[in-house]
Amino acid sequence: MTVLILTNCPSGLRGFLTRWLQEISPGVFIGTPSARLREVIWAEVRQYAHQGRALLTYQTDTEQGYTFRTHDHAWHPVDHEGLTLIHRPAPGGPGGPSRSPAAGSPPATGWSKAAKRRRFGGGSR
Repeated sequence: MTVLILTNCPSGLRGFLTRWLQEISPGVFIGTPSARLREVIWAEVRQYAHQGRALLTYQTDTEQGYTFRTHDHAWHPVDHEGLTLIHRPAPGGPGGPSRSPAAGSPPATGWSKAAKRRRFGGGSR
C-alpha cells in the first residue's frame, strides 16, 4: 500500500497521479504500485510540485513496517537506531510554528483575573 499526500501542488500533477493511484480526498492518493513505478511517481512529484509539499509513505520490510519521504516539508524523517522518526523544527524557528508563552511565565498585562486563574491555577478570589 502506498499513500501520497500533496499540499498546494498544481492540479496537473494531481491529474497525472490518477493514472496509477486513486484520489480518495483532495490531494490524498492511495494505491499499490510496484516499487519501480513508485520511484518514478516520486521523481515526477518532486519535479512538478514546485512550491507545494508532498509526503509519500509505503510498506517496507522494516521494524515499523513502513517508511516515508518528504518533499519541501518543514518536518523531516530521521533514522534513530533503526526507527524512522519525524524531526520537527523548534517553535519560532524557520518553518516552525510561532512561539507561544512558556507555561511558567507570568501572564501578559491586560489579562482578566479569571483568565489568570484558569491558566495559572486557583488562588483566593
